[in-house]
Amino acid sequence: MKNDLFLRACRRSPVERVPVWLMRQAGRYMQAYRDVRRKVPFMDLVKNVELATEISLQPYRRFGMDAVILFSDILVPVEAMGIDVSIPEGGPRIGNPVRTPEDVRALRVPDPASETRFVLDILERVRRLVNDEVPVIGFAGAPYTLASYIVEGGSSRQYALIKSMLYGSPRVLHALLEKISDTIIRYLRAQVEAGAQALQLFDTWAGELSAAQYREFALPYVQRIFEETRKLGVPRILFVNGCAALFDDMLESGAEVLSVDWRVDLAEMRVRAGSRVALQGNVDPCVLLSTVGAVEKEAAEAIAKGGGLGHILNLGHGILPTTPEENVAAFVEAAKKVPLAAAEPKSS
Repeated sequence: MKNDLFLRACRRSPVERVPVWLMRQAGRYMQAYRDVRRKVPFMDLVKNVELATEISLQPYRRFGMDAVILFSDILVPVEAMGIDVSIPEGGPRIGNPVRTPEDVRALRVPDPASETRFVLDILERVRRLVNDEVPVIGFAGAPYTLASYIVEGGSSRQYALIKSMLYGSPRVLHALLEKISDTIIRYLRAQVEAGAQALQLFDTWAGELSAAQYREFALPYVQRIFEETRKLGVPRILFVNGCAALFDDMLESGAEVLSVDWRVDLAEMRVRAGSRVALQGNVDPCVLLSTVGAVEKEAAEAIAKGGGLGHILNLGHGILPTTPEENVAAFVEAAKKVPLAAAEPKSS
């Protein structure tokens, strides 16, 4: 591979500089994406092999990140389970929320080769066109986050329905989480077979849980997914938004990389993690709404706090749709301007 910085950093191997990519790097902030999106409904877009391939490659061609991530959505395998999914401009909508034991039993565990074949075709096409210039990342939503959408009926601010299920019907929630886990294990295995060279699991809403709830309703299912995908031989990344109180538990997830949000101090996380995992993050996405100078400053600070070995520069959440493209360019170039001596993190 011409540029394997990302894969080396995931494995805490020496690197000449910190690699960089951005969560949600393919999508709404790019004019080239908006030009396509105006013509095609979102769920049709993620299923269109040619268009989704082009969108996956747009940011790499424009900015030169050190990895390409599949353009898709975490609700794609949920739809294949038998859930009515739509994603209008206001956010995801679930037409048939799951709230009873009967609802859970009605869900199926889909075969990715037949029911989400388009995802695999996109990955195969992206991998071929990237031509081993940089690695290709596949991804999925984690069970608790996907359950939140399925139970709530879409996005939520209070998470009242899934929390009510958590307290009042925990067996129903566990049954749902188990079936989602079965689905995601198959889905991620198929992505690697199709060419993904790393995997990221997004547990975006697990940060809404207490530490005890996380250990019961989120972590065991993430652990199972990582155990079942361990022999695939690709690095796995876990992202939890709002991870401050959960970080020590995340260290037990089985992931090779923990992606942390901007609310935590990266240097402190480096000390707590030691040499157990690589870290990814953790610049505030809102910085990219400001000035080039501020972007460069925050990127340099994250690189310094990351400790050099085993750090991937990224945002602490997905890039915001109103982000100026020149600030994305500044963020990527900031990583490329900082050479490293492949030094061990400060905690070592």
